[in-house]
Amino acid sequence: MLSAAHDILESKENSTDAIDTNSTNTNTSYHLVCNPISTGAILLADILPTVIIKLTAPFYMQKIPYNIRVRLVCLFAAGSFIIVALSKNLGLSLFGVVCASLSSGFGEITFLSMTSFYNKKVVSTWSSGTGMAGLAGALSYVGLLSAGLTPKNTLLLMLVVPAIFLLTYELLLYKLHNVSRYRAESSLILPTEENAAENSPFLFDDDIDNDIRQERKSHENIVSLFCTNARLIKGLILPYMLPLAIVYFAEYFINQALFELLQFHSKLTFSEQYRWYQALYQAGVFISRSSVNLIRIRYLWLMPVLQTVNLVLLLCQTFFHFIPSVWIVMILIAYEGLLGGAAYVNTFYSMTEEVPEENLEFCLGVATVSDSLGITIAGFVSLPVHNAICSRLR
Repeated sequence: MLSAAHDILESKENSTDAIDTNSTNTNTSYHLVCNPISTGAILLADILPTVIIKLTAPFYMQKIPYNIRVRLVCLFAAGSFIIVALSKNLGLSLFGVVCASLSSGFGEITFLSMTSFYNKKVVSTWSSGTGMAGLAGALSYVGLLSAGLTPKNTLLLMLVVPAIFLLTYELLLYKLHNVSRYRAESSLILPTEENAAENSPFLFDDDIDNDIRQERKSHENIVSLFCTNARLIKGLILPYMLPLAIVYFAEYFINQALFELLQFHSKLTFSEQYRWYQALYQAGVFISRSSVNLIRIRYLWLMPVLQTVNLVLLLCQTFFHFIPSVWIVMILIAYEGLLGGAAYVNTFYSMTEEVPEENLEFCLGVATVSDSLGITIAGFVSLPVHNAICSRLR
C-alpha cells in the first residue's frame, strides 16, 4: 500500500501544486511537484490501526486460536485490495488502507509471537520473510505498472497473495492449530483453582464464603499479573523498544515526507522515481533482515544514530538540492533500508537470547509496538513538514 501511496493520492486528487524554485548549486530552474496531501496521510491510515492492535493484543491475543487469527489476517488483506482498487474517492481508499493495516498489525503480532514455540533462529527467517514481502510487493507493483497494467488491475491481481498466505498456513503450519492458546507457564496466563460450587445446584454459607475468597484471590491475581507485565514492559523500553522506535521514525519520515520531494529531471517520471525509491528501500530491508546469522549487531543504539544522520542529509537535499544525481539518492535510500532492517532483526534476535523463555512470547508481542509508534509519529510529523517545505519553496 505504501508503494502505491503516490498513485492513490494522484488518482483521487484533481490537481497538484507545481512549485518552481532555483537550485542552490546551479542556475537552472528546479521544478518541484507537490501533492496537496502528503503520502503521510496514507502512512497514518496504514499504521494507526496497527498501533491500536499492538497496544492491546498482548493482553487478549492468547485467547484467540491461531487458525482464527490467520483467517482474519487474510480477510482484511483481501478486503483492502478490493476496496482501494474499486474506490472512487480518497476517503474510501483510506478505509481500504486501514483494512490493510489491520491485516498487517494482527499478522505481525500473531506470527512473531508464534516464533517463541520454535528455535530462536526462526526469528531471523521470520525477519527475512518480512523483508522479502516488502521487496516482492514493491517490485511486483513497479513491474506490473511498467508492463502496462493500471494501478486498479494491479491491486486486484494482488488478491492471489492472501489466498496463497492462507493455503501456506493450512498446508505447512497446520500442526499449530493444536498449540494451546493457553501456553503453559505463559507470563500472561495465571492458573486458577476450580470452584466446586460452580456446578452445584445449591449454595450454602460455606460455598458463599468460598466464592468470596475465590473472587478476592482472582482480583489479587489480576493486580499481580498487571504489575508483573508492567515491570516486563519497563525493562524492554531502553535496550530494545526506544532504539527501534527512533529508527522507524527516521526512516518512515524519510519515506513518507521526503521521498515524493526528492525529485530529479531524468528518464524516470516523478511517480516512477517514487516507486523505485520504495523498491530500493525494501531491497535494503530484505538484505539486512536476512543477514543476522552472518552479521550480528549487538549495539542496538548504533542504527538510530546512523538513521538520524540519513534523515538530516535527505532533508537538506529537499531544500538545497546539492546531490546532483537521482542515482546517488537511490544508493542512500537502499542504505536507509539496510539500517532499518538491521535494527528490526537484531532487536528481536537479541531478545530471544536475553529475555527468559517464560516471558519471551509476551515480550516479543509487546516489543512490536515500538516500530509502530515510531511510524505513527513519523506520519503525524510528515504532514506539516511536507506542507512547510512546499510553502517555503513556493
